[in-house]
Amino acid sequence: LSSSSGLTHESHKKDVEQVYLRCSEGSIEWMYPTGALIVNLRPNISPASYKHLTVCIKPFKDSAGANIYLEKTGELKLLVRDGDRSPSRVYCFGYDQGGLFVEATPQQDISRKITGFQYELMSKGIAADLHTASAPCRPCSDTEVLLAVCTSDFVIRGSIQNVTNEAEEQESIIHVGVNKLYRQKSKVFQLTGESGNWRGQIKTLLECGVKPGDGDFLFTGRMHFGEARLGCAPRFKDFQRMYKEAKDKGLNPCEIGPD
Repeated sequence: LSSSSGLTHESHKKDVEQVYLRCSEGSIEWMYPTGALIVNLRPNISPASYKHLTVCIKPFKDSAGANIYLEKTGELKLLVRDGDRSPSRVYCFGYDQGGLFVEATPQQDISRKITGFQYELMSKGIAADLHTASAPCRPCSDTEVLLAVCTSDFVIRGSIQNVTNEAEEQESIIHVGVNKLYRQKSKVFQLTGESGNWRGQIKTLLECGVKPGDGDFLFTGRMHFGEARLGCAPRFKDFQRMYKEAKDKGLNPCEIGPD
């Protein structure tokens, strides 16, 4: 978390402050914004790898007081307009497309404003998985499922307990009962209640039309801004079939107990 305050620059409303961030994910909070911030993302990786990175930002719901631009060699491209209330909107761009320039907008009372957003740096391949423009609800092929098992942030066997649709955010929340936890990067799936059942939530696009149904699925996906996002999710019996076929041929990319 990087935090800054504009009140210390009250007499210098045109000041531009540089911020350097070394982490691959985090957040910026700018209280009482005046002047501007240049946000420099400098992850601890080889500069040669920068061209393979995608940057995503997600403004706080109550963020206000500044416009957020993409800046490259002095040219500004507006990303987030002050006051834009698009819920859960995520803005992504290639690392080599420029840096972030956050400019305060004129305010009568800056003490009431806080500009803030979360950010994530990820490889372009992972970003494409999360933001597949073409056919985001398309079922995965056998090869894609087997690869997802090896590379996903979470892999679980479970059933759909319920689905909550959020029309405003154009998302569906899948409430999952977990029968077997193979892997999770963050503690999204946890033991709940006295029954000792594992449960968790996975988000996906509303347009995919997910509905509660019988039977077990293999849920895979990525963590994105602290939320589990659905990737490949075949029926579990189909996963067992494709895993056995690949293993018999020596083509399974990684080992996982499919039972």
